[in-house]
Amino acid sequence: MSLLDKFRTHPTDSLSGKQVVDSAYWSRPTEQLLQELFSSSKGLTQSQAESTFKRLGANALADSTSTSTWGLLISQFKSPLVLILIVASVISMFAAEWIDAGVVLAIVLGSTLLGFGQEFMAGNAIEKLRTHVKIHSLILRDDQARKQPSDAVVPGDVVLLSAGSLIPADGVVLEAKDFFINQAVLTGETFPVEKKPGVVNVAASLSERSNAVFMGTSVSSGTARVLVVQTGKSTVFGQIAGKLALRPPMTEFERGIHRFGYLLTRIMGVMVVIVLAINMFMAKPPIDSLLFALALAVGLTPELLPAIVSITLSHGAKRMARLGVIVRRLNSIENLGAMDVLCTDKTGTLTAGVVALDGAFDVQGQASTRVLKLAGINAQFQSGLANPLDEAVTAALQKAQLDVAQVNKRDEIPYDFVRKCLSVVVDEAGVSTLITKGALDKVLARCVSVGAGLPLDAACAQRIEAQFDSWSEQGFRVLGVASREIDARSVPYTRDDESGLSFEGFLLFMDPPKPDVQQTLRDLAQRGVQLKIITGDNHKVARHVAQAVGLPVTQVVTGRELHDVGDEALMHIARQATVFAEVDPNQKERIILALQKTGHVVGYMGDGINDALALHAADVGISVDTAVDVAKDAADFVLLRKDLNILCEGIDEGRMTFANTLKYILTTISANFGNMVSMAVASVFLPFLPLLASQILLNSFLADIPATTIAGDRVDPESVAQPRHWDTLFIRNYMLVFGLLSSAFDFMAFGVLLWVFQARPEEFRTGWFVVSLMTQLVIALVVRTRRPFYLSRPGTGLWVSSAVVLCVALSLPYWPWSAMLGFVPLPISLMGGLVGLTVAYVVAVEVCKKIFYQHFGLAWVPPQRLSS
Repeated sequence: MSLLDKFRTHPTDSLSGKQVVDSAYWSRPTEQLLQELFSSSKGLTQSQAESTFKRLGANALADSTSTSTWGLLISQFKSPLVLILIVASVISMFAAEWIDAGVVLAIVLGSTLLGFGQEFMAGNAIEKLRTHVKIHSLILRDDQARKQPSDAVVPGDVVLLSAGSLIPADGVVLEAKDFFINQAVLTGETFPVEKKPGVVNVAASLSERSNAVFMGTSVSSGTARVLVVQTGKSTVFGQIAGKLALRPPMTEFERGIHRFGYLLTRIMGVMVVIVLAINMFMAKPPIDSLLFALALAVGLTPELLPAIVSITLSHGAKRMARLGVIVRRLNSIENLGAMDVLCTDKTGTLTAGVVALDGAFDVQGQASTRVLKLAGINAQFQSGLANPLDEAVTAALQKAQLDVAQVNKRDEIPYDFVRKCLSVVVDEAGVSTLITKGALDKVLARCVSVGAGLPLDAACAQRIEAQFDSWSEQGFRVLGVASREIDARSVPYTRDDESGLSFEGFLLFMDPPKPDVQQTLRDLAQRGVQLKIITGDNHKVARHVAQAVGLPVTQVVTGRELHDVGDEALMHIARQATVFAEVDPNQKERIILALQKTGHVVGYMGDGINDALALHAADVGISVDTAVDVAKDAADFVLLRKDLNILCEGIDEGRMTFANTLKYILTTISANFGNMVSMAVASVFLPFLPLLASQILLNSFLADIPATTIAGDRVDPESVAQPRHWDTLFIRNYMLVFGLLSSAFDFMAFGVLLWVFQARPEEFRTGWFVVSLMTQLVIALVVRTRRPFYLSRPGTGLWVSSAVVLCVALSLPYWPWSAMLGFVPLPISLMGGLVGLTVAYVVAVEVCKKIFYQHFGLAWVPPQRLSS
């Protein structure tokens, strides 16, 4: 028995703890369940549903917003660095160093509240955006089918399901027609399993409950009417999610931050031990030495990094929402910016997405009203997943004014992705007819004759195939239509009845390329994003569309060819080919994984049931608001319209988000590293501590205030021109080069303070505090860009907050209460010398920045030089 089978699902009232149903519902007759849930096969009334909703709460796994708010606040104090500072302040209290302890606690509280406030606002903004893309279910209320948010489903509701539906809760099947469920997320079963009404043994395992459906699974094919028994945390999925708390895989950016964190932790550990040992050896005050060593370690750390990442992602998500891109998984924004391969179907992205029926033709290729009528009946009476092909056929039927009022539906054999066809059984004038419509090769395989009873021999099949090839090469999508008379019966019709058919003719659909798609593809190429078509359509149609939109067709690979290709060979093929056609859902996933193994960051854009696997596998899953539920649920981003143009803008936003996050890391870590190295070295040679612990923390706190505005900073165009990836080596070298340059100027400042102005310890600390903060604030505006700083205008929030904090730094020594922090007023001449030193530092950084970026091949080139 698997882990999942060990859970015995007994629905309970999430508020009162009372069971809604007394025993294992899958082993109970549906009539009994309906009675206990005060429901019927027609569902609940709206008033019943509202009453149950108030009693049980929403059909959701997440906790309430208030719990999340408190959790976010508490999480600010879980940082090891914050805990170390709190412990250090407690030690100060025991040593009767009340002022030091109070200052440290005040700064810790200020930093944590600053981070909490920014993250809280960012989180609220994201939740508001996510409400734009909600999963809905078709529910019977007051005997009417109503589309409701899935979190409004309650026990006793009757839900109508069809292909593509995401199952919103646990329940039992009341009615079903060829109803197959993909429940691999719970049971690991490779293939969809059929669900039927009935009663199952009470001891049945999860996979054996053939009459039950479960939250989080999806409908592969068929239709059903399901009685909801369990919702929210009482579902199988809810119980397992609560126990396992599975976290989605980390993005590449998250992994980079973790590696970066480990590097800093090692540096901090070494620094604390060495500095503390040296200061103790030199007989300096032990409490001050401990606080100084800990403050050095904290000062090295970009402590607001988690908050900055959240804030930056939130700003990016809000900007993307204005463009029509809703972010469902916030951490995927950086992956969108890093994406260098985009895989997509052609319909609606490369083509107009407005499918029109170009004609209905018989076997001889002549226009046929009979073929149109048969296809129209099939399209009009099918009750599965709505699709543009059936809508186009129905519209053509109405335009031709063909009368189908006397046609009555008897049964339906729903579409699935193995058969690739759909059949309806109808009665007209006392005759029962089975009408099949679908992929031409699949329909032909079920036929034994053509037209008026002529045998389907090899020569006839060859003529049909030649006609199909000719139309496909012109860009038409071709479907086949077949029929046969069939006995009327009460027993449901099955897939076995789709045999012995007579081939009637063809349906031709045209979906022309978008007029501006060639420019869009050029825009993607300029951003370093390669486009690949992955479609289930005919390979000749796919080639035609690719050539029509200007996509280089280096190789077209079909699903049949992929069957014989191993994973290693597919890696090479996937890198070279631009068009994959006639592929099934599993092959789409294989292609995505092969591209990832070759080092690409892969995006996939899809909106159908057969796209769910690929959307899950891709680094960036992209769907549209009109997609089926299972596709939207699997996606990281949902486009409010299916348009590659807004995706281009979304890519830019992802890269801007990455760039602004990286700005904070580079500017903060280089400044912090330089300051901490300088103070650690100075503490060895000076007879006093260069800064008190409280002054180090205050310096770090003030420097972090402008950093919280970096999410809204402007980004240079060259920073979003190509995919950006996390590079730990680049960051480490940046920290060392610019940190040591900072230290060189720090030592110059020490010399000026000690030898030129003969500064006392209090004056030294005050002067060093001021110049350290000034250089951090000014240099952040310099190193935020690869250009000369005067050619890259910072965001308004960044430069205004930097200016305000700079004024605070210059005036702080003259405030009445500054003595409490160990500061003293400085002579104007000394203050002027420190300002001059800061200006010299800016010039040196500009020179060093140019050399550094040239070494990494990232130097900024002025536009006029590019044009020449």
